[in-house]
Formats: sequence, C-alpha cells, structure tokens
Amino acid sequence: MNIAIVSAQALTSDTPAIARELGRGHRVTVYTRSATGQPSKGVSIEQVAAGPDIELSESDLLPYLSDFSAGLMRRWRRDRPDIIHAHSWAGGLAAIAGSEGLGVPVTQTFHGHFHGGQTPVRRLECAIGRHARAVIASCADEESELIRMGVPRRNIAVVPSGIDVERFRRQGPAFPRGERPRLLHVGLGSDPGEIAASGAATAIGALAAIPEAELVIAGGDDLSIERLRVIARDHAVGDRVELLGPVPHTAMPKLMRSADMVLSLAPTVPTGLAALEAMACGIPVVASAVGAHLDSVVDGVTGFLMRPGRPAETAVRIRELLGDVTLRTAMGYAAADRARSRYSLERISMELLRVYERTCA
Repeated sequence: MNIAIVSAQALTSDTPAIARELGRGHRVTVYTRSATGQPSKGVSIEQVAAGPDIELSESDLLPYLSDFSAGLMRRWRRDRPDIIHAHSWAGGLAAIAGSEGLGVPVTQTFHGHFHGGQTPVRRLECAIGRHARAVIASCADEESELIRMGVPRRNIAVVPSGIDVERFRRQGPAFPRGERPRLLHVGLGSDPGEIAASGAATAIGALAAIPEAELVIAGGDDLSIERLRVIARDHAVGDRVELLGPVPHTAMPKLMRSADMVLSLAPTVPTGLAALEAMACGIPVVASAVGAHLDSVVDGVTGFLMRPGRPAETAVRIRELLGDVTLRTAMGYAAADRARSRYSLERISMELLRVYERTCA
C-alpha cells in the first residue's frame, strides 16, 4: 500500500514512529511544509514549499495552504497514493484540495484539538470531518465530539496514540535522585493559559500537602518556568520544586524511571502520551479523569483518576500511593502490562492499517 501522510504543521511526537512502523511492510511518504525528522526504511519525507520554512500559528498558516495543496496535487498526479492520512484541520484542508479528481480516499486525524463556537476554523473542521472517508479519533471522548460535529458514527474509528514500548520500559537506567519521594510532571506550554491547562499548578498545589515529597517539572520555556517559580513560592514549596525546562524525548525514559509516580493533571487530554509513557516504564500515574486518560488509565489498577483542578483531592491519592509500596509496585506492573499490550506501536499501526483497508475497499 502506498500511504501518504500529510501535515501542514509539526507532527505529533508519535506520528514519525507510527510511520516507521507502517513502513516495515508498506511504502510511506510524509508530506510536510517543514522537512523535520529523518527518513527511514520504507518512509520518505517530502517538503512541500508553502510559506516560510518555520512553524506558523494557525492564523499565519492559512494564507499558505493553497500553495501547500497545489504542491501536493503536483506530486500526487505523478505518484498517486492509495490512501491519504491528514493530520489537523490544516493538513485535512490541504489534502482534500490536493487530491481533488484523483479518487484517493482521505482519512483525517484532529488529535483532539477542536475550536469552539462558530469560528471559521470550527466550520472548516466540521466540513473536513464530514468529507473525509474516515476520521480517526484517539479516544472515546474525541469520538463523542466528532459525532456532535456531525461526522457520521460509521465513519469514525477509535485508534489511540502509540508508544515505543522498547524505549519506554520498566528495565533500564534512571536519573539519580535524592532521598525524598519524587513526583514528576511532564509537559508545559509558555503562555498563562497553557500553564493552567497543563496541570502543573495543580501539581504544585498538591505538593503543599505532601511535605516529605519533591516535585520535578519537565517542559516549558523561561517565561513559563518563572511563572511556576512564583506559584511554588506562593505555596511555600519553592525549595521542593525542580524546574527542568525542555527535556529531550530520548531522555524521558530515564527521567520517568527515577520517579515514584507521574502526574498528568491537565483538564483536557487529547492523546495522554505522557501518562502512557510513564505506564510503559512501570510507573503508576495520578491523572485527570478526562479525555484519553479515561481510556488508558484504569482507576485503582494502573493509577488513580482525579477530577481536574482539585489539588487537595489529588494530594490524598498521592499520599496513599507513597504510603503503600506494595500498592505502588502492583500498579507499576499493571501499568506496564497495559501499555505494552494495548498501546505498542506495532498494535496501533495494525489498527491503522485495518482502517486504511476498510476505507479503500
């Protein structure tokens, strides 16, 4: 099968890995405005020039989508794919326009990022969802949103994000740590809204009720880190919060294995990759009971699910785990088993292939 993957913006972290897995038995081409990533066996990366070769915001990207779709059309008329998999509304818009007249089915993934109200982009998302032959949701919560957008239920397939269970695994080196129990929070945006949306402030609030523990926060830029320092000082926990800033994805397994548990407390969770990667490392998670977490985290078995924005309630669950090494160990084993059996790249790529084959039939 000749598979075309289209993204007008940066690919999500799991997409290149899934492309490599698909490329083991099929021909895969990733089409992007900015040629990021490295080609591998079975996978090639083609840059389609459209606007400046930098990451653009949605509002800045829109004027260049016609150039992007025209470039796709020229390539696909020379080398027609069997299936097109578009990512985000911008990739979907370009893929639909670029495949016009070719008779190639388009599948679409929004990654749980939808616009509210009756904005122009929201209307585009609804139109793309109805036009695509299949829409791939990452979790049941996203499936419900797609149905509310008017996408026929029969056209929706739920295929979660995949993780590299050979890199993220229980066995392996861990970063050094002190004597304090370690909590780890992963992921942080740079503006105030993203700080709140990441759940990091909730994690700091919970730490105030756990005086024996330390909190390590990975992610963010200088501005967001400084804002979190202020929040930590306000909660009188500044000496127990370590702000690492950006951490390379290759270093995340070592960092996760150094923690007693991983916190993933955001109020919206499209993919839940941080929690999945922690689970694969055999680390129990305390996660917000929203989005992809509702599918991946088995409450009381692989971790605990919490109402978002409730630091006091979250602290109670963290103390319960810290105080019971048997429970923590059992949850870690169960988490690793679930991640490996349900969310491996091999399994997720097979599920995607089944969607492609049904769509092409």
